[in-house]
Amino acid sequence: MELHFKSLPKLLDYFKDNTTCIEFLEQQRWGKTPICPFCRSKQIYRTNRGFKCKECTKKFSVTVGTIFENSKIKLTTWFAALYLCTANKKGVSSLQLHRDLGVTQKTAWFMEHRIREMLRAKHSPLLKGTVQADETFMGGKNKNRHADKKVEGSQGRSVKDKTPILGLANDGKVNLEVVPNTQAETLKPIIIHLVKKGSVVVTDEWGGYSGLDKNYDHKVIKHNEGEYKKDSYHTNSIEGFWALLKRGIFGIYHYASPQHLTRYCDEFSYRYNTRDIDDSDRFMVSLTRVNGRLTYKQLTKKRE
Repeated sequence: MELHFKSLPKLLDYFKDNTTCIEFLEQQRWGKTPICPFCRSKQIYRTNRGFKCKECTKKFSVTVGTIFENSKIKLTTWFAALYLCTANKKGVSSLQLHRDLGVTQKTAWFMEHRIREMLRAKHSPLLKGTVQADETFMGGKNKNRHADKKVEGSQGRSVKDKTPILGLANDGKVNLEVVPNTQAETLKPIIIHLVKKGSVVVTDEWGGYSGLDKNYDHKVIKHNEGEYKKDSYHTNSIEGFWALLKRGIFGIYHYASPQHLTRYCDEFSYRYNTRDIDDSDRFMVSLTRVNGRLTYKQLTKKRE
């Protein structure tokens, strides 16, 4: 279905009621053939309230098995939230979303995390060719804290008060992984799992990347010696993404707890990886990924 929305008001003009949203969601999720969310059967017939499966005999609607399931929020509001979250380059805070959509801040926060969860890449193909690898730390600088908030020994790569993220950039796209530390025993298995052997891997001189030359053509850019490019190899792409990520988190969200940082990474990497398509097309693509549902209990569960 070819639709283009140049702004949020245009989108809301089209999705003016729940019926229009349901019909559009059915098309984006299933096309012409509904699929049972319980047994995956295609032997489905329509009822006056939705669908019923001929094989397992269960009834369901198009929202079952999606982020919209059991939500009291109207689909028109959900569609507006999805458009805003995917269209704004640096994201949109739950406070801003609550003002824009007329929901509580708590509801807006929950909606945003459900959206972030659905934006996560479910299946990442092996990266190949030239892959840039680098890490960054989220958590703020110790020197900017009040005296009673400072953490001793938190300089450099300490993880006492910061959370490290490993980033891989390849063909204009990024893959992010929140990691417990930046030691070789943590970083190298992730790279081996995500990058095809024999590829070119470009990193800085950090010791956590030592030994990659056993599986890859490892190019080392010695930043400590003022080197930022070797032949045609550099780490500028992933470092540029770090700047975008930090401007978004510190400027829009102000803080992202370690418990939820992975979802923020999913949000920013999704927008970055789809930056070549317009906001309307990104919204359409996003609606094909709505399967799966994050519950409030799962979201607020304390990490052990």
